[in-house]
Amino acid sequence: MKPFTYERASSAADAADKAGRAPGSKFIAGGTNLLDLMKLQIEAPNHLIDINGLDLDKIESMPDGGLRIGALVRNTDLAADMRVRRDYAMLSRALLAGASGQLRNKATTAGNLLQRTRCPYFYDTNMPCNKRQPGSGCSAIGGYTRQLGVVGVSDACIATHPSDMAVAMRALDATVETVRADKSSRAVPIAEFHRLPGDTPHIETVLEPGELITAVTLPKAIGGKQYYRKVRDRASYAFALVSIAAVVQPDGSGRVAVGGIAHKPWRIEAAETNMLRGAKPVAEQLLADARPTRANAFKLPLVERTLAAVLAEART
Repeated sequence: MKPFTYERASSAADAADKAGRAPGSKFIAGGTNLLDLMKLQIEAPNHLIDINGLDLDKIESMPDGGLRIGALVRNTDLAADMRVRRDYAMLSRALLAGASGQLRNKATTAGNLLQRTRCPYFYDTNMPCNKRQPGSGCSAIGGYTRQLGVVGVSDACIATHPSDMAVAMRALDATVETVRADKSSRAVPIAEFHRLPGDTPHIETVLEPGELITAVTLPKAIGGKQYYRKVRDRASYAFALVSIAAVVQPDGSGRVAVGGIAHKPWRIEAAETNMLRGAKPVAEQLLADARPTRANAFKLPLVERTLAAVLAEART
């Protein structure tokens, strides 16, 4: 781990201001991903800004019936909140499907959204990786790709986003609230928050330098039956090969977001018009532009079969 300086922020605006004045700095809260990356020298911030003392750890009911989830709400607390379990059940299930109990006790809402890929070549500093060193090349292309992306990929990167929580939030139409280095605030729909790799896979979100996530808001509960189904190589402590976050309404309509297949939680709203027709037409539209490798082409039928299992359960 390389040397770095450290300070604590007194407010969200103060944290953003400090980051804006210190290029190369990073915010730290739970640190469950950042500290690992620093030990491997994949991340090498010259300055850490501790935001754990900020008043961003509350889950608040909104006047419109939605929820505002502070950036520092721990994954364990969010999954256990009775309002989340009652009205946003897929979110609770997605959180419980991720990591271990110990990690969920430390990991935060904002940090979960900002997780970096678990592509093995990203973690191997002996191998070229455009996310780690822009312009160096993508070792995954032509390499080991079983767990990597099949849709939304580019010639520069085929990594996937690892978050379970983000997939559920995409299905729920969450909004990410932030404060910028100039102390202005903005709200970003989660559909626009994560970026596809294109030619710049190292730029993973629309956040500006120094911009701090302060909260995630969920709109008023939409009802229906909610599911989060995760398919992985082992029963726990594994990232998704494919995951499905779905809402199924009494008339058979609904929403579907998919994890484990793209650089961001994958949702094509137009595909949801086919929910009444079953899993196959939905999956075909979700994966219309897929570019799988020989090793991960199995993900295409796996998306359809996983969605079919969810829809079958919804009919019972």
